[in-house]
Amino acid sequence: MTGGTGPESNRPRNHRPARNRRVVPRPRWTAGLLLAAAFAGILLFEAFVNAEFVPDHEATDAPQAIVPAEIVSGGPIIYASPERTGSYRLPPKTIALTFDDGPDPRWTPEVVAALREYDVPATFFVVGSAVARHQSLTRQLVAEGHELGVHTFTHPDLGTISGQSRRLQYAQTQLAIAYATGVHTSLLRFPYSSKPEAIDDHDWPLIQEAGRLGYLTVVNDTDSQDWARPGVDKIVANMTPTGDDGAVVLLHDAGGERSQTVAALRRFIPAMQARGYRFTTVSEGLALTLGGAGTPGGADPRAGAGTALTTSQPLSAGDRWRGGFLVWTVRIADGTLSLLWVAFVVVGVLAVVRTVLLFVLAGRHARRRRSPDWAWGPPVTEPVSVIVPAYNERAGIVPAVRSLATGDHPTIEVIVVDDGSTDGTADLVEELRLPNVRVVRKPNGGKSSALNAGIAFASHQLIVMVDGDTVFEPDSIRLLVQPFGDPGVGAVAGNVKVGNRGSLVARWQHIEYVIGFNLDRRLYETLRCMPTVPGAIGAFRRQAVVGAGGMTDDTLAEDTDITMAIVRAGWKVVYEERARAWTEAPATLGQLWKQRYRWSYGTMQAMWKHRRALADHGASGRFGRRGLPFLALFGIALPLLAPVIDIMAVYGLLFADQAGTVLAWLGMLGLQAVTGVVAFRLDRERLRPLWALPLQQFGYRQLMYLVLIQSVVTALSGGRLRWQKLHRTGQDLVPGQR
Repeated sequence: MTGGTGPESNRPRNHRPARNRRVVPRPRWTAGLLLAAAFAGILLFEAFVNAEFVPDHEATDAPQAIVPAEIVSGGPIIYASPERTGSYRLPPKTIALTFDDGPDPRWTPEVVAALREYDVPATFFVVGSAVARHQSLTRQLVAEGHELGVHTFTHPDLGTISGQSRRLQYAQTQLAIAYATGVHTSLLRFPYSSKPEAIDDHDWPLIQEAGRLGYLTVVNDTDSQDWARPGVDKIVANMTPTGDDGAVVLLHDAGGERSQTVAALRRFIPAMQARGYRFTTVSEGLALTLGGAGTPGGADPRAGAGTALTTSQPLSAGDRWRGGFLVWTVRIADGTLSLLWVAFVVVGVLAVVRTVLLFVLAGRHARRRRSPDWAWGPPVTEPVSVIVPAYNERAGIVPAVRSLATGDHPTIEVIVVDDGSTDGTADLVEELRLPNVRVVRKPNGGKSSALNAGIAFASHQLIVMVDGDTVFEPDSIRLLVQPFGDPGVGAVAGNVKVGNRGSLVARWQHIEYVIGFNLDRRLYETLRCMPTVPGAIGAFRRQAVVGAGGMTDDTLAEDTDITMAIVRAGWKVVYEERARAWTEAPATLGQLWKQRYRWSYGTMQAMWKHRRALADHGASGRFGRRGLPFLALFGIALPLLAPVIDIMAVYGLLFADQAGTVLAWLGMLGLQAVTGVVAFRLDRERLRPLWALPLQQFGYRQLMYLVLIQSVVTALSGGRLRWQKLHRTGQDLVPGQR
C-alpha cells in the first residue's frame, strides 16, 4: 500500500456556484479496457519473442521406423518432398562454419571480426526476433559475404507446437530477414537439432513439412558444444572433422557468453587452413557437392540448375508493410518492457526512500513527544468554538454534536451551520437542547461558505472544525488545542480513526489511515510542511485562518487549501495524535471511489494553486521546496507508477523468473508490513487488523491506482469534478474501539 495525504472532509455539498466550470463526464470504461487490452497484447507479444534458449540437445531414444536409412546415415543437408528426398555432405576438406541464435550485438561482431581476419565466409542461422531488434547487424552479415538461414522467430521446440505455428515461425523470420536485408533464404535449421543419425520419427515429419515449404534442412557433422563453455581446447576438438572429411560445424554467436567461441575460431581456422581445408557457406559447399559429382539439378536439389539458395530480391509493397509492422511491433514491445523495468526500479527506489524517511523522521517525532520534558507550552484552557458544517447529515449529526458538546475542555461552544439541509438536520440538533450548542441556518452555498459563516459567528479565537458525521472522544477537543500553547502554532491536525471496521473494505481503510495518513503527518510536521489538516478533526487560530484569506471554494479540498496557505504564511502546523475522532468510512467500493476521486483531484488542485511557493523565500519557499515535491513524488508519482509492481509480478510469474518474482513481491509486502507494524505501534493500535494487509494487494490497491489515474486525467483535461454526496448509515461509532 502506498501512503499519501489526502483531504478527509467527508461531507458532501449540494451544488457549487456556476463559474464556467466544465463538469467531468463519467469514466470511459470502454476506452480504458481497450487500452488495457492493447497493453496486455504488447506484453504477451514481448513474452512470445523473449523465449529463453536452452542448450541444443543430442539424440533421443525415439524410434526411427519411418526415417529413410539414407537420411540417418547421410549428410547434414537434407531435402524432403513428395517428389524427391536427398541427403548431402560437403566435399572432402571443405568446412561450412554455421552459427545459431544470433544476431547478438555483443558477440556477433566479434565472431565476424574473427572470420574477417582469415577471409572466411560463414552461414548464420538467425532468430527472427533478434533480426528485428538488430537490423543493421543483420545487414552487415550479408554485406560481408555471409549467408543467412532461418532459425525460427522465437527459438521454440518445433515438435511441441502446431503446424500453423511452425509455418508462422518460418514466415515471420523470412519477413524480418527480407525487411532488414532484402535477402530471401531457403536454408532452415530447427532449434535443438543435432546430427543426421539423431533424426527420429518425431523429427522426420517436420523435415518433410519444411521441404514442402521449399526449405533445405541443415543439421551438423560436428558440434562444438560451445554453449557449455568447456574451454577453447575442447571446443576446437569438438569442431574438428575426422580425417579429411568435409563438415558442417555448429557454433553459436548468441545465447550466452561466447568468448571461448571467438578464441576457438582464431585457433581452428588457421589450423584447418594449414591442413588444406577450404571454408565455404552451406550453399556454396552444397553447390560444390552437386556440381562436382554431376548430380542432376545443379546447385539446388529442389529445382533446376543455377537456382540459388539465398537470393536478393526486391520486397513487394505487402511484404515491406508486413515486415515493417513486425519489426516495429518487436521494438514497441521491447520498449514497453524496458520502460516497465525502469518504472519498476523507480517505484522500488521511491518506496524504499519513503520508508526510510518515515522511519527516521516519524521515529524522531515519536521520541520527541514521548520525552518527559516535552510540552507544547503552558496548558491551554482558552474557550473553543467548534464549527460543524452540515448538509443533510441527519444520519449522524446527533451523536456527533453530543460528543462535541460534552467534551471535557473547560469552555466549548458548538456552532452547527445548517447549509440548506432538506432532511431536518437542524431540527434534530435543536431538539437536543444542549446549552452550548447553536444552530445557524443559511441557504446552501457549499462547505467553504458554511465554515466561513461559522467563523463569523464564533465567539472565540480557537476554532475547531469538524465534519457532521464525526464523533469525538471526551478529551479530544482539550488535547487538540494544547499545541496552541506554542504561540507559533497556527493549526493542529487530529487523529482520524475509522469507526465502522466491520467490513473488509472499511478495515483496509483503517490500515490506510494509520499507515498512509497518520504516519505521514509525523513526517510532515518534522519537515514543517504539513499539507492537510483533516476536515474531520482540525483546530485553527482565527488569526491564522483569516490571515490566509479564510476558507475558499477554489478547490475541492478546502482543508488542504487552507492548510497550505497557513503553512506558507509562516505558521507551524502540527499533529496531535492523542486527539482522536471517529468517522464512518465508505463501506462500498463505489462510495470509496467517489470519496477518493474527490480527495485526489482536490489535492492536485491545491498543489497547482500553491505552485508559486516553489520560487518563494522564507516559510512559503520551505513548503514549496519540501511539501510540494514530497506530495508530487510520494502522493502522485509513486501511486501512479505503483501498478507496474502488479504488472511485472504477473509478467514474471507467467513468462519470466517465477522464483525471483515471488521473492520480489514478498519483499515489497514485507516492507509494507514492517511499515504497518511501526505505524500501528506509534498510533497505539492493535496489530490484529494487519492480517488484511496481504489481501489489500488484490483489489483495494488497484482501485486506488485507478482513482488517481482518473484524477490526473481529469486535471490534465481541464475538467472540473462536482462534489458528490456519500451515503451514510449513521451506525454507532464507539470512541475507543479497536
